[in-house]
Amino acid sequence: MSNTLENIAITTIDGRDTTLAEFSGKLVMVVNVASRCGLTPQYEQLEALQKKYESRGFTVVGFPCNQFMFQEPGSNEQIAEYCSTTWGVTFPMMDKVKVNGRGRHPLYAQLTKTKDADGKAGAVKWNFEKFLVTPAGNVMRFRPTTKPDAPEVIAAIEANLPS
Repeated sequence: MSNTLENIAITTIDGRDTTLAEFSGKLVMVVNVASRCGLTPQYEQLEALQKKYESRGFTVVGFPCNQFMFQEPGSNEQIAEYCSTTWGVTFPMMDKVKVNGRGRHPLYAQLTKTKDADGKAGAVKWNFEKFLVTPAGNVMRFRPTTKPDAPEVIAAIEANLPS
């Protein structure tokens, strides 16, 4: 993972300060998530990816975001409870962040420079935009409507697993 991304401060959903260096050597899928979105069922596919590939050096990292039609209004505690009880989420969840505009989290300031399959960089379009960060620091971007288990996502995961 590139030092630029690796050294950006992040906070876990339970308030612990860390950085992406905690996941050094892993293939990391960074996703902005929301509990009240039409795309919320993607949690099920994200968790399936986590279970299938975590032993091979892969992890999903969820970043709750309330910027899209206020679809993540809860507290960190409520979000953690919802994800655990409704979707059985076991992957790491972080503190609620802004992914666009003023106050955008520094991680997303970096990630949004990455172009998608259509060659477009820039703002996160909606909840459940996915950024796949390789151990070498390369980033691939998948827009919200691309499901976590889409063939192109699975191919990118399998081509970049560290072990």
